[in-house]
Amino acid sequence: MSGMELSAGGASCRVYGEKNASFLLIQPVDDHDLAELDAEVRYIGEHAAVPFLLAAVPVENWNDDLSPWPAPPVFGNQPFGGGAEETLRKIQDKVIPALRSEFSLPKDVRLILGGYSLAALFALWAVCQTHRFSAAAAASPSVWFQNWISYASSHAVQTNHVYLSLGDREEKTRNQQMAKVKDCIIETHAVLRKNTDCTLEWNEGNHFKDPDKRICKALLWCINRIKMNETEV
Repeated sequence: MSGMELSAGGASCRVYGEKNASFLLIQPVDDHDLAELDAEVRYIGEHAAVPFLLAAVPVENWNDDLSPWPAPPVFGNQPFGGGAEETLRKIQDKVIPALRSEFSLPKDVRLILGGYSLAALFALWAVCQTHRFSAAAAASPSVWFQNWISYASSHAVQTNHVYLSLGDREEKTRNQQMAKVKDCIIETHAVLRKNTDCTLEWNEGNHFKDPDKRICKALLWCINRIKMNETEV
């Protein structure tokens, strides 16, 4: 399943899949993620018994474009710019309409927003902002982000399914802010499960172990959960 480049009003993305797909997977990515996409799409294709389209949306500045609000640096000297609102607007107003048109997607196509690390936090934040997504796939999300727990506790998610995962050694870091990630993911799970179908899966290793496999598991869980819910209904 080869990818193609698509431009929509200045918003570019790499797209894998087929026309009339019943699932549209949207994943903000950086250059490292782009290098892993072929293997990711192949794995999902082998395990998802549904036609799907995956749109990888490159972000120009990871810390700025995916952070929900400005925050001071946590590693290095680069702060977080709080540009998530503009990124979400681009995805909703440009990317999704372009994909619907280009690939003849049905009106009831199921939208899943997913990502890894800060892109996973973006997905969690986004489904608190809009009801357009059927599920959020958050693999090793940056839930240590300043004020995230307070935000999650006061803003209900507007989606039916949320997948969370974390490596069992991700809190083993000298960075005091990022070392909070285990406690934060447990608290995030406890908050989200109150009003949506939410699971938390633990993986072996630190934050950098098998990110491609982790995002695949996240997206597949969302696909299967939506299918299961529709079958039960």
